[in-house]
Amino acid sequence: MNDKVIISCALTGALTPKEKNPAVPYTPQEIADAAYACWQAGAAVVHLHMRDDNGIGTMDKERFKESVRLIREHKDCDVVINCTSSGGFVTNEDDRMTHFVEVPDIEMGSFDIGSFNWGDTFVFDNNPSFLKKLCHVYNQYDVKPEVEIFDYGMLGNAKHYIEKGYIKNPMWCQLVLGVLGGMDATVDNLLYLVRHLPENAVWSATGIGTGHLPIMYAALALGGHIRVGLEDNLYMSRGEKATNPLMVERAVRIVKEFGKQPATPQEAREILGVKTFVR
Repeated sequence: MNDKVIISCALTGALTPKEKNPAVPYTPQEIADAAYACWQAGAAVVHLHMRDDNGIGTMDKERFKESVRLIREHKDCDVVINCTSSGGFVTNEDDRMTHFVEVPDIEMGSFDIGSFNWGDTFVFDNNPSFLKKLCHVYNQYDVKPEVEIFDYGMLGNAKHYIEKGYIKNPMWCQLVLGVLGGMDATVDNLLYLVRHLPENAVWSATGIGTGHLPIMYAALALGGHIRVGLEDNLYMSRGEKATNPLMVERAVRIVKEFGKQPATPQEAREILGVKTFVR
């Protein structure tokens, strides 16, 4: 499937404010509506965070349950559901894992494979003890890890986790560039990371903010997959606010103009080794 490109859409994140763009979904219904619209537009995967009543990132398992239920109420929708394990500044480790245990329709989960200062805001804590427990949960409940890479050193961790058998091949790496505290969103940095990926890794990339389009084009040129969405970028262009479906539609056009085709959810599952979808 070398001509197939997986388009993931990260719908909301834990921090992106609705005040800057009213299209950022907060409630389970808004998140589910955005997921369905993005699937209709051509996304194979949706990446879900949850927000509380004040719009702050939360790991409330009931909100995950409700959002997933509402997505799966659409009987025609087979989008791959990928949920976060990070929750931004949520530090309770059990809360970061419970939804994977209790919501069997979750197929993938983020796996942030290192800790770092998230700008000058908080420490993004992904300590080894937590990561090993998360690996155990993912393996037990057949959840595919999405290994998020923010800096070069995390690739060493990724290779270690494969060697020790914590993560199975093919490893799915999401290269996230442009977060203050990680690597800048430059084509040079993307190329460097791609050259040092674990053997047989399948990878995707996203650039935060103004790095969004350059990283998308470069990822396609290098044979990777792409991520879009309001978690990473609020604008289509300077002054033009984005929506999740609009960003997916643009990604679909770019992929086709590049001579490739957007992967369907089923094709994405086959590429990534995700469990078979059962309605």
